[in-house]
Amino acid sequence: MESPERPLVKALLKFKEADSVSFHVPGHKGGMLSSLPTELRSMLRYDFTELAGLDDLHEPDGVIKEAQQKLSSFYGSDHSFFLVNGSTVGNLAMIYATCGAGDTIIVQRNAHKSVFHAIELTGAKPVLVSAGLDRLTKTAGVMTVEQIGEALEAYPNAKAVVITHPTYYGTTGTDLEKTIGLCHTYGVPVLVDEAHGAHFVIGDPFPRSALDMGADVVVHSAHKTLPAMTMASFLHVRSNLVSYERVAHYLQMLQSSSPSYILMASLDDARAYVESYREEDKALFMERRSVFIERLTMIPRIQTVRVDDPLKLIIRLEGYSGFELQRVLEAEGIYAELADPYQVLFVLPLLKVESDYPFEEISRKIESAIAQLDHADRTWSSIEVPSLDEETSCLTYTAGQLTTMETEWVPYEVAAGRVAAGSIIPYPPGIPLLIGGEKIRDKHIQSLMKLLQMGAKFQGSIRMNDEQIVVVKEEVEE
Repeated sequence: MESPERPLVKALLKFKEADSVSFHVPGHKGGMLSSLPTELRSMLRYDFTELAGLDDLHEPDGVIKEAQQKLSSFYGSDHSFFLVNGSTVGNLAMIYATCGAGDTIIVQRNAHKSVFHAIELTGAKPVLVSAGLDRLTKTAGVMTVEQIGEALEAYPNAKAVVITHPTYYGTTGTDLEKTIGLCHTYGVPVLVDEAHGAHFVIGDPFPRSALDMGADVVVHSAHKTLPAMTMASFLHVRSNLVSYERVAHYLQMLQSSSPSYILMASLDDARAYVESYREEDKALFMERRSVFIERLTMIPRIQTVRVDDPLKLIIRLEGYSGFELQRVLEAEGIYAELADPYQVLFVLPLLKVESDYPFEEISRKIESAIAQLDHADRTWSSIEVPSLDEETSCLTYTAGQLTTMETEWVPYEVAAGRVAAGSIIPYPPGIPLLIGGEKIRDKHIQSLMKLLQMGAKFQGSIRMNDEQIVVVKEEVEE
């Protein structure tokens, strides 16, 4: 099979080979003035700006336009865009393009923090739909079509529904296509954060893409599962309900006016990589994955959990938290995507026939890491983190209202019943435990305490050293 063309990559190579003189930005002058290590400095020879023949991301009419058209054609969208500010900017742009101040937006409660940041910035009012517990992964799962139906019935004037597909852990559920169809009967567009599903376009044995199931706007973190650089992402529009011109308008405002050509070239390359993925590549990947899993199950007390997306693999160790397992794996040089109270999550490489990965060596290192835990004094087998109820709710105060309110820091144990004045986010995965403006419940505090006890890391409005979170100050009756 002939390799797909990479117009932007080709243009960068041609420009670099011309050995031109730089009297333009960037100031490192092709790496000449940089003191970075040699391996990093060599890449700077391709770090160009909007020069003749290299096009302009914000007004593309040359090689970038051609590269984005190839992306759109392959994914089956009406319009596709390169993102150099990560999926975060895609989530921001699609919500800005559909919602304004005071508008209602229905959103999956276990969405990424960037979705909630977008809602806060637009001034929209979120209706939070909490997915039930996924018993396989012991994490928040996916919303059902019944839940979305109830939310739409209660809020028929909603401007958009935001869905995460798949979850960070690779679960997809079975209701997405029906959910999209239901939303469209209300005339409501479906915006999908499919950050972890850029490879779904390959087809079976991978899940179906939300774009294939009729979603209006879909964002992909190409850097998560395809061979693109960190921050390099895609956004796709295929809709009669969302204007791609509005999406493009907000991308021009939100993305850097000096986009990295190296990032964009990696997107051009990632699209070509997945476009050239063949049936024999799928077979090879699944075979090596199966051998790796079989080898892991030979290690005493190891449990592997397979999810909807074959690129994700959950590893558990009987009697230990995921944080404990993460610690000993990292001591052996093995870094998982994340750890939680129960497990670690691996993102496997999307291998082709001609590529390789040292799975046997990795297995031996994992076995060595586990052996170090044999004489540990404590385990976490009895600890269960409470799961929040499956429900639909609204914030007590919007982000705009919070800016005018007095706040105070209070100890964790007295925060239940108060209103959070800022978000508290376990990171990774970046899904808020508490959202600013949300009423704090006993289960929030129980989860927070147990996550902290087990070594979780947090971002947001929390003082871990002082064991405090920030809440809205209550009025004192005179």
